[in-house]
Amino acid sequence: MRRVAVTGIGVIAAPGRTRPEFWQSLLCGKSAIRPMTLVPSGSLRFPNAAEVPEYRAENYFELKDADMLDRFAQFALIAAREAIADASLQMTPELRARTGIVTGTSTGGQTSEDEQFHALYAQGQTRIHPLTIAKTMTNAGSSAIAREYGIMGPSYTLSTACSSANHAIGHAFWMVRSGAVELAIAGGSEAPFSLGFLKAWEAMRIVAPDTCRPFSKDRRGLILGEGAAMLVLEPLERARARGARVWGEVAGFGMSSDAHHLTQPLMEGAALAMRAALQDAGMPPEAVRYINAHGTGTLANDATETAAIREVFGPHAGKLLVSSTKSMHGHALGAAGAVEAAATLMALHESMFPPTANYSEADPACDLDVIPNLARRGVDVECALSNSFAFGGLNAVLAFRRGSAC
Repeated sequence: MRRVAVTGIGVIAAPGRTRPEFWQSLLCGKSAIRPMTLVPSGSLRFPNAAEVPEYRAENYFELKDADMLDRFAQFALIAAREAIADASLQMTPELRARTGIVTGTSTGGQTSEDEQFHALYAQGQTRIHPLTIAKTMTNAGSSAIAREYGIMGPSYTLSTACSSANHAIGHAFWMVRSGAVELAIAGGSEAPFSLGFLKAWEAMRIVAPDTCRPFSKDRRGLILGEGAAMLVLEPLERARARGARVWGEVAGFGMSSDAHHLTQPLMEGAALAMRAALQDAGMPPEAVRYINAHGTGTLANDATETAAIREVFGPHAGKLLVSSTKSMHGHALGAAGAVEAAATLMALHESMFPPTANYSEADPACDLDVIPNLARRGVDVECALSNSFAFGGLNAVLAFRRGSAC
């Protein structure tokens, strides 16, 4: 089987509309959680979110093209453009036929769907946008990428709630590793800020009234985010032959199902997915030094994830660096794993590890080195995990290796 390198990264998220902006904001420990602007002020119990700042579709698309794509699909294509440019790819006809696209999203075109329902039920309109189906379908992002670049290999979308992007990257990794495709573009995108959808989150009562404080004793819930991240995956040998920069290596992928509860996480399920990723990578637990945690900031998740990490790593857990970047970019649902994979790869590449921001008080149930508030720099780390755990008990974990170790 072939080793798989990441040669391109693209990001658009609340901390930055490009990969460099995003990364510098994370290293500064700067939270991008702000008062919401996309829904009327005062319409929700929670006022804050992690929106992409000052986003205007016309800065990226012709108006006629933007009208055909929901916000989540626009994000997917913008991130893919940056990743493909970052990888310095020459898309020949042969490569287009051997390239795959795998994306993840939890809600798809939620904004377009909400707008059309409002027009139909609240405004009494009898006709709605003729492309509503095409805009709301979850594969709109992957299809937009395929159209723009003429990619004719396998293209599909996975929707597994908050594990969607990790499942997408994992499947793309397996396809490249096996030789099913020569190249893959993989990641996730999400744009959940429509009033109807946010009201559903309000009803769950797990969104924080102020900010996201993962692993902190005074944590009060998650904060929703939006955006996208895409990776370019190719065989390491091919990347070396063309002189490409290697951000890192996707070394393994593991997944599991809790088979337990619709919304409450299970330690055993999370541990099973981490072990599966390590086994797939042929990576001993002691090789891992950093984990980008799922770290939602809810009482149940953070304690359960801590217990799962201690179950898998035993005494070595005390030597791990563990951080939740959701404290800065929010919980981007189906895009979360991709945004966090990008952060993990850049952390390994730069030997600088982003903090858990907004941390204020130690919790005995979360007794790990969570890199509170300040980035950890100059730490020699070769291997890392990135965790995603979803409602429905669906767990997906990626294992990465530093590029210089490839």
